[in-house]
Amino acid sequence: MTIETFLMLLLAVSVFTGLFTEAVKIVMDGLGEKYCSNVLAGGVAVILSVLVSAAYVVLTETAYNNKMMVYLIALTLLSWLSAMVGYDKVIQAILQIRDKEDTDGTDRERKVK
Repeated sequence: MTIETFLMLLLAVSVFTGLFTEAVKIVMDGLGEKYCSNVLAGGVAVILSVLVSAAYVVLTETAYNNKMMVYLIALTLLSWLSAMVGYDKVIQAILQIRDKEDTDGTDRERKVK
């Protein structure tokens, strides 16, 4: 596996992780189940990275060796990391910055203007 292939697989897993996580969250919200977004995203990322890795190995008829194992472990860990710093975290950070008040009770936006 080349670094270009690894990065392409990481991009694919990251994109699909966000989509699948949102779908699972909608289903769980509909069922009234409680969940932790980071754990859910991490689990989906691990499952997708294992499936994508298995598909790559089968389609390219690649043998497992030390280098391949490092790539697969890195794909799993990096996809988990990218899932946890995904869309929800960006929105959460923006809301926290927007709603954050300074110690004197004034909004940051008013100070900037």
